[in-house]
Amino acid sequence: MALDGFSDRTMSRNAMRAELLDAETELRLAYAWRDQRDEKALHRLITAYMRLAISMAAKFRRYGAPMNDLIQEASLGLMKAADKFDPDRGVRFSTYAVWWIKASIQDYVMRNWSMVRTGSTSSQKSLFFNMKRVQARLEREAAAAGVVLEGHELRARIAVEVGVPLHDVEMMEGRLSGSDFSLNATQSSEEEGREWIEALEDDGIQAAERVEASHDTATLRQWLLGALSALSERERFIVRERKLREEPRTLESLGDELGLSKERVRQLEAAAFGKMRRTLESRSREVLNFL
Repeated sequence: MALDGFSDRTMSRNAMRAELLDAETELRLAYAWRDQRDEKALHRLITAYMRLAISMAAKFRRYGAPMNDLIQEASLGLMKAADKFDPDRGVRFSTYAVWWIKASIQDYVMRNWSMVRTGSTSSQKSLFFNMKRVQARLEREAAAAGVVLEGHELRARIAVEVGVPLHDVEMMEGRLSGSDFSLNATQSSEEEGREWIEALEDDGIQAAERVEASHDTATLRQWLLGALSALSERERFIVRERKLREEPRTLESLGDELGLSKERVRQLEAAAFGKMRRTLESRSREVLNFL
């Protein structure tokens, strides 16, 4: 349902003029969509309950999102509900749709609250939408009893009330109390001051690490060439064909070419690897003794 170009007032007026479905008509439309994929029935069902979607969207205006966007998300939740609704369960569609509409709006609000992802688990979502309300109630109750409730004790009580771990409360409190700043903002009031983005550490490979990695790769290559040179010509051939080709050859194909059995080629390969391992171990011991 495209909402571009329509004001929330226009959508609200259109929704209020939509028909009210009785239980029998609602059930018939739900069966028509589920069993026959009747798009007219789906459209009629969704149109009739857009007033419900708009009403729920209005409850989330305090989070700063445009009303048109909230209604768009509410309508998406309504359509998901219509698509998944099972009329055989004996539940009214409006009851079932409420959960999907609310979930869709909440996901949108949390996605757009901050550039930093606020959270997606059920406990984080419950905290995001309930923490301020629960905190205000706990503070009022404490004040009425002549007690000042703050800090760790307040967060602990919020965790108990909402039913989430304490560390989730601490994390969400930090995210909700902060705000987003541009990395292109200057660190001082001067226009020519350094931008915050210049203070970020470069997570790419540093020059020293690149030189060190290049040196280690060259050293390892020389060691491997030395270990290969210690093998016989036939052993080098087997190692090269089995491990250094883009598409390694099978023991059977090598056996056919060398006039050997598959088992004999496997034995020669194992012996060659054993020689190379001993050569490389001796080189590593030399380096350790040198250090």
